[in-house]
Amino acid sequence: MRPPGLLDRRLLFVTGKGGVGKTSVAAALAALAAAQGRRTLLCEIDAKGDLAEVLEVEPLRYAPREVLPQLFAMAMSTEESLKEYLRLQLRVPLLAKIGPLARTFDFVASAAPGVKEILTIGKLAFEVRENHYDLVVVDSSATGHVVGQLAAPGAIREVVRAGAVRGQVDWILDILQDPAQTGAVIVATAEEMPIAETIELAASLGSKTYVDLAAVIVNQVLPELFGVREEELFSSLRTVASRRKLVAELGEGVNGVLDAAALAVARRRARAVHLEALYDALGPSVPMLYLPFLFARRHGVRTTRRLSAALAAELGVDA
Repeated sequence: MRPPGLLDRRLLFVTGKGGVGKTSVAAALAALAAAQGRRTLLCEIDAKGDLAEVLEVEPLRYAPREVLPQLFAMAMSTEESLKEYLRLQLRVPLLAKIGPLARTFDFVASAAPGVKEILTIGKLAFEVRENHYDLVVVDSSATGHVVGQLAAPGAIREVVRAGAVRGQVDWILDILQDPAQTGAVIVATAEEMPIAETIELAASLGSKTYVDLAAVIVNQVLPELFGVREEELFSSLRTVASRRKLVAELGEGVNGVLDAAALAVARRRARAVHLEALYDALGPSVPMLYLPFLFARRHGVRTTRRLSAALAAELGVDA
């Protein structure tokens, strides 16, 4: 069976090592889906405020709000998720503060790992099950924590054999383990540590969770400056005699330009080795998408739209 296209799924967990542009890529994916007319929810798990900065909006809350046409954004809160669960599933009236129940919940969550994670994952799966959105994109935790979050429903199913909780976990897992609906997207850069963590995370997703690896997105790819003939010409310009002639005609600044170009070529070649290692480890079955390094001072809506356009070109869809 042919795997579904990335934007044909209903729930995407975007993760990656810190500093690789995970939040920017999640926002770009969601913005692209919204631009195609899909009602899209973008959820920030860690609620650090990075997503609001990328979208250039006020701090996000648990209640989703429309930040771009067809694009809604929210920040996860396990306490708010618990209140919503109690109201919808157990018919407990909505309270301004849960009070003693919240303190009891914190105690139970600390003693039983997976409780907070199931509230987070369950909320997102609920939005999919109820068809509130065509696509839910999750700016997930970084590589060190995301596997525990995605594995939590399966872990709880192992210890809870019957009852209401088991029923809740079963339908959540039905969504998570269906590759037509759910997938993980790992964001990496072409550097040694991010590539090593990506390879390790891909293996952990396959062995410890039920979530399909939908794609690996390599972010911040440096451009190829020269073709073969251009590179030959560039090499000739960097000889001592050519440098002297260019400096005499154009000034000392030409040395800085030549050295910067040589550094860019060397960095791109060094990074290509890491990309080959990534491809060899994952194999041809995992789609790999490439996003360019954007020379921008800050990542805001304009940058998000540029990344969306690059993603659209990689996916072969309209931006």
